[in-house]
Formats: sequence, structure tokens, C-alpha cells
Amino acid sequence: MPKVERKTAMIRARTEPALKAEAEATLEKLGLSPSTAINLFYRQIVEHRGLPFQVRLPNATTRRAMRDAESGRDLTHGESVDDLISDIDAAEE
Repeated sequence: MPKVERKTAMIRARTEPALKAEAEATLEKLGLSPSTAINLFYRQIVEHRGLPFQVRLPNATTRRAMRDAESGRDLTHGESVDDLISDIDAAEE
């Protein structure tokens, strides 16, 4: 029978209270405790031999788009996704 290691190591981290509350509410909907989620994340780090998602700095085009979105410049509004897609298609023609 394989030896089961006891979970005794502690992880301490600081985060924003609103982020913690929102994340824990999402985890609760998934039926996961914060400890289980952290263990899943750590297992994925081990499996991927790094973070289980890409972490990259945005390029100049992306940074400009982010600044524009934050300032509200050049935003397209629509009543629905279909309206937005129609606007994009029309602009490309």
C-alpha cells in the first residue's frame, strides 16, 4: 500500500480582500476549498514544470489597446455580439 503523506506544510500569501472573496466564491461554486485549489495549482506547476498558463509582457500594440480601452478611446458599442460582428465585417469591406 502506498504511503500517504500528511498535509502539514503551510503556505502564507497576501492578496487583496476583494480578490480573495471573489475567488473563494467561485471555488465554492465549483465545490473546492481554497486549500484544494492551491494543491491543484501546485500539482499543475509540477506537471508543466512551470506555470500552467502563459505569462508574458504585452507588446506595444496590446499596451496601446489596453490604454485606449481604459480611457474609453476608439471603443465600439453594440446592442449584441451580432451587432459588433456586423460592425467589424462592415469596417473590413
